[in-house]
Amino acid sequence: MDGPLECPAVEVDRGMLRLPRRPRDSHKGDYGRLFLLAGSRGYTGAPCLAARAAVQGGAGLVTLAVPEDVYPIVAAKCCDEVMVWPLPEDDGAVVDKAGGCGAAVIGPGLGQGERAERLVLRLLRELDCPVILDADGLNIVSRHIDVLDERRGQTILTPHDGEFVRLSGCELPITDRLGAARDFARARRCTLVLKGWRTVTALPSGFCAVNTTGNPGMAKGGSGDALAGLLGGLTAQGRYGLPPWGAVWLHGRAGDLAAADRGEYGMTPSDLIEQIPYAIKELVNNEEESESCAG
Repeated sequence: MDGPLECPAVEVDRGMLRLPRRPRDSHKGDYGRLFLLAGSRGYTGAPCLAARAAVQGGAGLVTLAVPEDVYPIVAAKCCDEVMVWPLPEDDGAVVDKAGGCGAAVIGPGLGQGERAERLVLRLLRELDCPVILDADGLNIVSRHIDVLDERRGQTILTPHDGEFVRLSGCELPITDRLGAARDFARARRCTLVLKGWRTVTALPSGFCAVNTTGNPGMAKGGSGDALAGLLGGLTAQGRYGLPPWGAVWLHGRAGDLAAADRGEYGMTPSDLIEQIPYAIKELVNNEEESESCAG
């Protein structure tokens, strides 16, 4: 007897994605609360980029938790719409704060110190909401990989190839990125976003999406932080957001708009973040055009 059929991989294009128009009587609570745990000494840009991307992606409320020693720097750098919160000494208070949110992003610029590791593992074990793991969050989990099997909520991992090698035990170069991503997502019951040219998003069901947006101008430090924040913001929004593979497409589309405006050499992750609203407008227009055709 033949084995189970593999779910086909789809190439994502704009026609597959729509964002609904927001109701006139809505309020910030309708569009999700996002918790970010990020930043450390020497890494104060990553949390700001992630938080700004979440805001530009439409999240209603964004709380950015950072170590107290970098709080003044991050609070001064971050956009006014973000609530920057200095981490208290009590780990339980951090869990309570994150538990009141619809999604959490853990890892950009976080470092891998003793407290960071303790917090990452406790949050993964105790949070029921979706958790997006990036950067140092991934590096910590690679040493405690079984924690993924203990999770009750959705887990979205966003590794580049090197981080994926540490998580999975694969070797570089990864010759079959699609197959490796699919196998890992199934085995660990998580969503895997394997970043790179034609980013692969693999779901636990076996479904895989291959991204078609993005350009070499995005190959700069900070682009991954922006993706993590955008993923978190869109996930927190629930029905007003996008699935992970849609968030990946949107991130790449914003990068393409930035490249068209600034060029691939000179564009920055901040330029990409500034283009997120314009990429979103295209998807809202998709919704309007669909309704017009149906009428």
